[in-house]
Parts: sequence; C-alpha cells; structure tokens
Amino acid sequence: MTAPANVTQAEGLPAGLTPDGRRIGPVLMDLRNITLKFGGVTAIKDISFDIRQGEIRAIIGPNGAGKSSMLNVISGFYVPREGEVWFRGERRSALKPYQIARLGIARTFQNIALFDGMSVLDNIMTGRLTHMRAGLFPQALWWGAAEREENANREKVEWIIDFLEIQAIRKTPVGRLPYGLKKRVELARALAAEPKLLLLDEPMAGMNVEEKEDMSRFILDVNDEFGTTIALIEHDMGVVMDLSDRVVVMDYGRKIGDGTPDEVRGNQAVIDAYLGVAHD
Repeated sequence: MTAPANVTQAEGLPAGLTPDGRRIGPVLMDLRNITLKFGGVTAIKDISFDIRQGEIRAIIGPNGAGKSSMLNVISGFYVPREGEVWFRGERRSALKPYQIARLGIARTFQNIALFDGMSVLDNIMTGRLTHMRAGLFPQALWWGAAEREENANREKVEWIIDFLEIQAIRKTPVGRLPYGLKKRVELARALAAEPKLLLLDEPMAGMNVEEKEDMSRFILDVNDEFGTTIALIEHDMGVVMDLSDRVVVMDYGRKIGDGTPDEVRGNQAVIDAYLGVAHD
C-alpha cells in the first residue's frame, strides 16, 4: 500500500508507521469532545480520539463502557449532544443512513442483519445499492445502462465472494447457513459498498477458535490488500492485541487509555477496569 504524501505522526506511533512497519495516513475521522446522553443517562462523556487512514483501530472496554454507543456515533446513527465529528477534513452534520453510506462508511452488526430468505449473492448485492445510478424504468426492463451497471456490480460482488472464500455457498439462502458463515457474508456485504471506513461490531462474537482465526485473517487481508481503514469493537483481547494498530479504551463512558496495544496493555487504569477494581 502506497503511503500518502502527507503522512503525519499518530499518537503512540512513530511518524507514519504502524507497529508492524506498515504505512498509515493522515486523520480520516476525528472525534472531538464527544458527549452522548439518553435522558439523564450519560453514555459517553467528553471523549476525543482519531482514526487514521489505513489503520486498524480497536475500541475496547468492559460491558457497559459505551463502546456500541461510540460506534453508533461514528456510523452516524447517533448524533452526540456535545462535540464534533470530522470525516475526511469536513465537519459532519446529522445525516440519513444512505447519506452516511455514500460518504464511504459501512458496518457490520453485533446481531447479524441479513435477509435470511435471500441467497448469499443477493445479500451481498444489496451492498452495491449506493453505487447504482440507473433509474427505476431501465432497471425494471433490465436494459441498456441498467444492464451494464448490474453486470459491473455483479462482477465486483463475485470478486468479493472469491476473496472471502464463500464460492460454494453463493446461491444458498442465508437462513440455512451456520453462524460463522453468516458473519462472513455480512462482512462481504459491507465490503461491497467499497467503504473508506469499515466498522466491525464484535466480528468474533459467538465464533469458535477456527472461525476466529479465519475472520482475523480476512480482516487483516481487507486492511492490507484494499487499504481499508477499520474500526472495530471486540471482547477477545487476544484478537484485539494481534490485529490492532492502536486501541482506545472506554470505561463508564470515559476514555481511560489510548495508544498502541503494548501501551494499553501496560496502562494501570486499563488493568484496573478489566480486573474490576473499585472506582472512587
């Protein structure tokens, strides 16, 4: 992956380099003093961090730390009460889901959100909707520009199917698949949108060891071969420490750590949070 010309220093990292020597780019998303409240409950309190182009950025913390709320702020599903979200150098206002998708942000979900009655291929094709420009009438006739557009989109989807090694199930209804393969199909659908920022909400949850190894390999391959920036929530600390370039740690809605995996691993506040040390 070619490094952008304006590579700058990331917190906790040498200038322009990830811990394994890969290049990272400038800030892609900047979250500034984010506070999120639901009635009288504060889910996120004055948190700031950035996500840099080309990195894998993990968000971790004990149950109830506010991780999913933060991912929903990043994805645009929640609008913070206070603070600013900047994406690709512009301040992001409140947007509808399809507008967020068109900006280049795609995600998977903690609870799988696929169309069980549709085939794997058709599910992944839905990820191409934001790239379809032909009008309703040409699409209904499957003629001219609409036919060429769908063929081009199908070619991209077939490439993703090959990349994620799910050729054998491409025509299988998703509802018939085991859990681990459903997770892979959901990743494929997100990739079909060609995101600049891919959000993964507990991609390893409920998987056995072999499935986790496969998913970890695909996440690294997506980051390396596509250059896709990835932000993920994950409870498996072994996976987080192996995959991530930088880690931000939350506890009770606050940020208690931010840095490389080694820095976070040695942070006493992080150790206390995971060991359940009483808060004053």
